[in-house]
Amino acid sequence: MLTTYVENNHLSCAAIKRAQIPEYCCSGSTQCPAVPSPAASGPQEADRSKTCRSWESMLRLFNDAKHLQITQQDMNLAWATSAFLVPCVVVLTAGFFYLYGAVLALLSKTSVRNKVVIITNALSELGKECAGVFHRGGARLILCGKSWEKLEELADDLTDGSDPTLTFPPKLVLLDFGDVDGTAEAVSEVLECYGCLDILIFNSSMKVKAPAQTLTLETDKLLMDNNYFGPITLAKGVLPSMISRRSGHLILVNSIQGKLAVPFRTAYAASKHAVQAFFDCLRAEVEEYGISVSTINHTFIGRSSSNTKPPKSFMSPLFTKKPLGVSPDEATAEIMKTLSNKKKEVLMAPSLPKLAVYARSFFPGVFFSVMAAGVNNSAASEQT
Repeated sequence: MLTTYVENNHLSCAAIKRAQIPEYCCSGSTQCPAVPSPAASGPQEADRSKTCRSWESMLRLFNDAKHLQITQQDMNLAWATSAFLVPCVVVLTAGFFYLYGAVLALLSKTSVRNKVVIITNALSELGKECAGVFHRGGARLILCGKSWEKLEELADDLTDGSDPTLTFPPKLVLLDFGDVDGTAEAVSEVLECYGCLDILIFNSSMKVKAPAQTLTLETDKLLMDNNYFGPITLAKGVLPSMISRRSGHLILVNSIQGKLAVPFRTAYAASKHAVQAFFDCLRAEVEEYGISVSTINHTFIGRSSSNTKPPKSFMSPLFTKKPLGVSPDEATAEIMKTLSNKKKEVLMAPSLPKLAVYARSFFPGVFFSVMAAGVNNSAASEQT
């Protein structure tokens, strides 16, 4: 009966009157004791029961609609709250990572003070950039290169623009990875500079692009000497000193082609794969001695960002194609960050080269088909 519904929903006398519910439908309700309880029997009682059931259905619909309206209001409030909180969370998260990166950059610049740092191929663009950053950070530099005159010029440039009370004059060592025997002799000279070393940055690379059948065996050996045998000879020479001190960090600046191979780079990719595998194995071998081994794989080293032309307007970056290579200062910043976080492997590449690396691992058939199609297209374009 409707009386039960009135009781369960706590309808007052005023609510009963506003709803214009017949009094006989609420007879006996404790919520409205003023409602009389007229007696009825026979057909009159049946009509009244039917009327009460109709009113009960109407009240239930009204109550359901009211509950639905409240639920909709709660949902609107939840959506409004989410629309406000989500951007705040995104901004706070981005700010946290920005501050974290800034702190890491600051710590990395101060963490090299008084450290003995060796930079191979210091005469390259990346080598010069690294030398400047490490020198200003107060590191004890050992610069290696093929030309003594150019090494002296680089050392003069570094010392002329620095405070002698906060920096150390760089030491110079002639080193040519193409001469493996000479590299072995240079190891002792490197260790004699300060008696030990803390950081060794392998920055050397020789490239060649040609079909495999046109390359001589001498060319293959030359690339292997510069990109593989030379670096591992130096690494093996300094490892006993690092192991005895139970500290040190080896950083290999390698190419992305140490992770994947593309056409017309047979000798180059083979040498980069070899040196990548060597340092991956070495990482596990020397970890117990407290020695860190990191590899940084980039696409290629391009021009310094200071040499690039500034955008004509603030909208220019949106319509300018981003280069596939990395600048020397970007690579140097990544090296400094790696020294702080001890990251084992870094891949510096845009989205497309990164996708190629993952495709090589998870979809090798697709990757090989794409590489072969690229060779066929280049051959067809040369014939036309």
